[in-house]
Amino acid sequence: MTIAAILGGKGQDVITITGERSVRDAVTLLSERRIGAVPVIEGGAVAGIFSERDVIHCLEREGAAALDKPVRDVMTAPAITVGRGEPVLSAMSLMTQRRIRHLPVVENGALLGLVSIGDLVKYRIERIESEANDLRAYIQSA
Repeated sequence: MTIAAILGGKGQDVITITGERSVRDAVTLLSERRIGAVPVIEGGAVAGIFSERDVIHCLEREGAAALDKPVRDVMTAPAITVGRGEPVLSAMSLMTQRRIRHLPVVENGALLGLVSIGDLVKYRIERIESEANDLRAYIQSA
């Protein structure tokens, strides 16, 4: 099972922001959309990712003045990305090792989608439950 299967189930619509927008604008976007991170696009490519953690870190360092800074100054860059052919378990391992919760899905420099750790866990649980049901049916039919 690959990241393509996750995108197939959840869709490929991704909310993005540009690096020149303010942190204040990004915080508003995260809040209005009820999301935890947003890819930062510059020149048509993923330049970084801006997350709730970036907000916390810049506020701790600079106080309220950080809200007027451009997103590119506080985003996490470069973004850690995956391709749609990446196995789900590899993506989960990468997220665990790097302590991140969101992965932009990129192919040939183009953003295809965004997966979260929640997306991956949900998909994995569904697969495990399906396999368990298949095994029960097999055992009962024997």
